[in-house]
Amino acid sequence: MKTLYVSDLDGTLLRSDQKTSAYTNRVINTLVEKGMCFSYATARSIHTAKKATRGMEAAFPLIVYNGAFIVDNKTEEILYSHFFAADEAREILDALLEKGVQPIVYGFYNGAEQMRYLRDKLHPEGAAFMDTRKGDLRDTPVQSEQALGEGQVFYFTCIDEADRLAPLHERFSEKFRCVYAKDIYSDAQWLEIMPQEATKAHAIGKLKEMLGCDKVVSFGDGVNDTDMFRISDECYAVESAVPELKTMATAVIAGNDADGVARFLADRLEV
Repeated sequence: MKTLYVSDLDGTLLRSDQKTSAYTNRVINTLVEKGMCFSYATARSIHTAKKATRGMEAAFPLIVYNGAFIVDNKTEEILYSHFFAADEAREILDALLEKGVQPIVYGFYNGAEQMRYLRDKLHPEGAAFMDTRKGDLRDTPVQSEQALGEGQVFYFTCIDEADRLAPLHERFSEKFRCVYAKDIYSDAQWLEIMPQEATKAHAIGKLKEMLGCDKVVSFGDGVNDTDMFRISDECYAVESAVPELKTMATAVIAGNDADGVARFLADRLEV
């Protein structure tokens, strides 16, 4: 049987310094070159994901933006995508602004990917997040709320107080794909809103079909990995995973700082 191995990135494949180790890079590069079907699935963009996995140079498809896109690791070509309809993007934006929540809006504008936001109105944690993106070609502060909703929108990131974000999560969670969680690095409250089918599980199913695989084996650490675990034939939680994920797992493996995923793959596939 042909197996697709899929790992979450932050807290699973990445160490606590937000990078993959030389050992993990070597194992995955070697196994992919030998024919292993591999991907990682992350909320990150391809730009920040590839910075975190520098040294992982093998050719394989990536699932980014929580499943909104499947992208080629080598060429960065978009292989599969989901966008909001224009009226959906406007509905979400209007609701956020009405509640005083300033989002970071991801979209394509004249063919270029951009992150649009009103710098002076962002929550301090949102501004701090954007400070980590200095020099990013997508970084596009705008001057008006109208400009936030232009183009082909595919992702909203909202970083604010829980009492503001929780009602919005409740409002949109049935109609759209929402991830409501605290950031594992800053402990800030996030609400991410995507098209309904922009999930890790949906993207994995599509990738499984594209690669002609019969089986999925996944690795994760957080609540946002539960949908991925449900559609996997085998699923492994790293040692530091949340209890909910551990109860779903086929087994618990070594943690991210011990290169648990790479060691599992090396043992199973005999590198």
